[in-house]
Amino acid sequence: MMYYRRKILLAILEAFGGELEKLQLQKLLMIFSSYQEEKSYHFVPYKFGCFSFQANADLSTMRKYEQVQENERTWRKTDPMDYWQKLKPKDRVAVSKLKIHFQGKKSEELIRYTYTKFPYYAINSTVSGRYLNDLEKAIVEAQKPKSNKKALFTIGYEGLSLEEYINKLLTADVKVLCDVRKNSFSMKYGFNKSQLTIACEGVGIQFIHIPEVGIVSDKRQELHNQRDYDALFEDYKETVLPQTLTQQQEILDLIKKYDRVAITCFEADICQCHRKYLGEALIQNLEKSVQLIHLSSN
Repeated sequence: MMYYRRKILLAILEAFGGELEKLQLQKLLMIFSSYQEEKSYHFVPYKFGCFSFQANADLSTMRKYEQVQENERTWRKTDPMDYWQKLKPKDRVAVSKLKIHFQGKKSEELIRYTYTKFPYYAINSTVSGRYLNDLEKAIVEAQKPKSNKKALFTIGYEGLSLEEYINKLLTADVKVLCDVRKNSFSMKYGFNKSQLTIACEGVGIQFIHIPEVGIVSDKRQELHNQRDYDALFEDYKETVLPQTLTQQQEILDLIKKYDRVAITCFEADICQCHRKYLGEALIQNLEKSVQLIHLSSN
């Protein structure tokens, strides 16, 4: 069964004559998502403005199923089915609204529209100078999260899309993300080491994997309640933490150099993740002004 969100991509392509430039599709999808209460796709501020990694991955998958064809600059719908009819009523209205307001708009016009309408998504743009006047550029600049305070953050990606996760890091002005999983692999899209590296680097965040401070999967097999987790973390504090002082110093050095560093693992609940105890061990070796902040997945 096809994911519903992919039907939206095909319906948008369909509404705009079956083919769109890649930039056009991303921008139109962003505008479409602004009409939705429950977003089908989320976006990050990328080098050409709003960008959805998930949408790009979906299109690549759909290409394999011969539903779309990718050219150097465009995506073209090849699936003959009428997908507008398969959308929920509110989404059919949204696609129609999109077509009425933006039919015939060139990539440049859509870039300018999204940069001015959603200035946060232009903060990492390498081309904003071509499309914005001085006042508009100042508005975009004001959207950039900035902090001079040193801080150590922790974040779990459970329950978050890749884009929501990256935006949490950006909002906290995180400069370096340390993956503290023993194995930097996930069945969830976007959170394998290679995918996360590309996503972070695309928005100006340095990514580092430090597997030594993780917990081996064998020790995580029998976790049924909080008591099991507590026993696991007592073992972690007695074994892994004393044996990984070199790797912990590496993270401490990153905080001293870059000010704002995050350590990441899977679990949303900080009480069920070793990053809580790693963070507490690290913060003891930092000046008192450095905060330990757990970023919520809500």
